[in-house]
Amino acid sequence: MEIRSTAFADGASIPPHYTCEGDDVSPPLAWTGVPAGAKALALVVDDPDAPDPAHPKTTWVHWVLYNLPASSTGLAEGVAPAALPEGTCQGTNDWRRTGWGGPCPPIGRHRYYFKLYALDAALPASLGAATKASLEKAMHGRVLASATLVGTYQKQR
Repeated sequence: MEIRSTAFADGASIPPHYTCEGDDVSPPLAWTGVPAGAKALALVVDDPDAPDPAHPKTTWVHWVLYNLPASSTGLAEGVAPAALPEGTCQGTNDWRRTGWGGPCPPIGRHRYYFKLYALDAALPASLGAATKASLEKAMHGRVLASATLVGTYQKQR
């Protein structure tokens, strides 16, 4: 399985347009190679370098989505909640809201991991606006495959 973006290459810098210094919209994402037995997908975007890459103390969660249809092949740039594939559920990020929260590192160049998981079953809707931790607990033992795309960002101002 592979996840990629037309906005930035794996390991490259995320353009400011997708960050707090720009329009703060989600980048376009595309994926291929979802296993035939997958019933749903989950996506988590996080930053393990918070607050300072030289002395990280936490992993900051930027986006949580689950129950994307296994047949989906990506997400458009700046995808609105109403435009998410049918059945997709939004989780809660570390700003305590649903939806995308773009890179906005306080210091240094941070890494942003876009992690896609293929699951053997859809997750229960009772998860609601799941946090990354509750999503990972619900996914335990259900992951058929995963893929990761990494982007970096350092504030320009």
